[in-house]
Amino acid sequence: MPWKESSAMEERLRFVARLLEGEPMTDMCREFGISRKTGYKIFDRYKEHGFEALTRVSVTMCKKVSVS
Repeated sequence: MPWKESSAMEERLRFVARLLEGEPMTDMCREFGISRKTGYKIFDRYKEHGFEALTRVSVTMCKKVSVS
């Protein structure tokens, strides 16, 4: 049986779903290999904007640094 591949979006969806089921944030962050800061950032985006927010790329990741 081949390994299943998943996208970052699918992982974020699974992460949020597990939190909504009552799993502790610390345990989920450890399992998914992310920091608690990142876990709370993902969950806060979900709470503010719903599942749509989990599919978008972070605005800060898209900003370009201008050199003067």
